[in-house]
Amino acid sequence: MEKPVYKRIILKLSGEALAGKRGYGIDREVLDLIADQVIEVQKMGVEVAIVVGGGNIWRGRSGVGMDRTTADHMGMLATVINALALQDALEKKNMQTRVQTAIEMRQIAEPYIRRRAIRHLEKGRVVIFACGTGNPYFSTDTTAALRAAEIEAEVILLAKNIDGVYDDDPRKNPNANKLDKICYIDVLNQGLGVMDTTAISLCMDNKIPIIVFGLENHQNIKAAVLGKKVGTIIGEVC
Repeated sequence: MEKPVYKRIILKLSGEALAGKRGYGIDREVLDLIADQVIEVQKMGVEVAIVVGGGNIWRGRSGVGMDRTTADHMGMLATVINALALQDALEKKNMQTRVQTAIEMRQIAEPYIRRRAIRHLEKGRVVIFACGTGNPYFSTDTTAALRAAEIEAEVILLAKNIDGVYDDDPRKNPNANKLDKICYIDVLNQGLGVMDTTAISLCMDNKIPIIVFGLENHQNIKAAVLGKKVGTIIGEVC
């Protein structure tokens, strides 16, 4: 039996990934495929925490002419919708979960408490983090980096709607080259938009590797946990 190379992971799911090919809302089929992979990985003995984005419903920068703080708070609420949908998909498959939010809404989720989150993971529950950091001007990528540092996750699996890191935007430049490995500092220096600079800097300071991959193949989550070559690795060594 194949053995995972990580004991505790943060899986960062972009809102766009949850939307599937529709590009908006939540694709139930995609949700179920992700849930199946998460459960399979968790049954291998891996502790799984998930950070969800909200771009399939609302992005803070979409609020043109709107107060930025208000727009970002709306984005945080969008992540809660995605978190509850993912929780439902997992629990329908008999996986125990907990949703923790950085903004308190006790009627539907627990408030984020670091020690409680770690205890849930140790008991074999999947923990889903919503509402970002609870502060405007910070992305859910930064949330993934922050939560990974707080719960001492060994890696961030960054699941997006693109299959890795490229030296240019592949949607605009068909000649863009996909990279197998890249250093944190090179991501920053080259201005590659895979994660925001705050998230990359936080991972660099705490030596947390990032594996960037696409969800077009939902087996990529398991493959990344097993240490197989998937997407792009961002780390200290190029």
